[in-house]
Amino acid sequence: MLQSFQMIKPVIGAHVSAAGGLPNAILHAQHIGADAIQLFGSSPRQWAVRIPSAKDGIAFKTAAKQAQLRAVFLHAPYLINLATSDVPLWKKSVTLLTATMKISEVIGAKGIIVHVGSGEGGLFREQSLARAASGIKQVLRQSAGKSLCIIENSAGGGEKVGKDLAEIVWLIKKIGSKRIGVCLDTAHAFEAGIAEYSSTGVKKLADEIERTIGWPRLVAIHANDSKTEFGSKNDRHENIGKGFIGEDGFRNLLHHEKFRRAPFMLEVPGYDGTGPDKKNIDALKRLAAN
Repeated sequence: MLQSFQMIKPVIGAHVSAAGGLPNAILHAQHIGADAIQLFGSSPRQWAVRIPSAKDGIAFKTAAKQAQLRAVFLHAPYLINLATSDVPLWKKSVTLLTATMKISEVIGAKGIIVHVGSGEGGLFREQSLARAASGIKQVLRQSAGKSLCIIENSAGGGEKVGKDLAEIVWLIKKIGSKRIGVCLDTAHAFEAGIAEYSSTGVKKLADEIERTIGWPRLVAIHANDSKTEFGSKNDRHENIGKGFIGEDGFRNLLHHEKFRRAPFMLEVPGYDGTGPDKKNIDALKRLAAN
């Protein structure tokens, strides 16, 4: 018998700080009422990485289980650019993402959510995509395990790769691995002009996901309102219900049965400017329930 819509409770989580040690991320999640977490495994703006010991990994997994977290994700450092034609930068990016994948494996995370990077536009777009695919293939070869490399869609500004589902599908096919997932960022999709969240817009997006990447690949949703208008290509996140997507947009998304199956992870500025908070968590839970 199929599970009814009412019985499928969405997982509502958030990006949280791990300052002072990975276990602090779990404490922060509990403080704001998050069911799942996303965190940086190392500084997002440094090339240096320290991979936790097996002992530290076990301690983190135990704490996450005790906190009843439904999912754990890492976010890749911002320095990574796998689409670049700058060979030294590309090699450093592969090394950094490989190390972050190893952190994911040690702490038992679902995988790494990564911005693929930026390349050259126009006639060189396919070369940028090919470099990104080649980089991810190398990362997967060098980081055995179950952790996924999770490609996030971009807001479409500049020459960022992954501006629409067609480009992400291209990468998936070129990489050819079961360890590739997709993270849909609601603000990025809105700002790129590929998704608006009326009831018909959500249905259209759902149909496109089913036709292109397929639902099993959608493993996370970054739940962010947009401070900029539809199609702006300007990546600016806003608190839930305070931007151009609005409460109705998130309600429509949360009330679509297929989208409810992926964890919703907040990356909003928060009401005190320090990131996702209980007020935003509660807003998503309220919209999911009503």
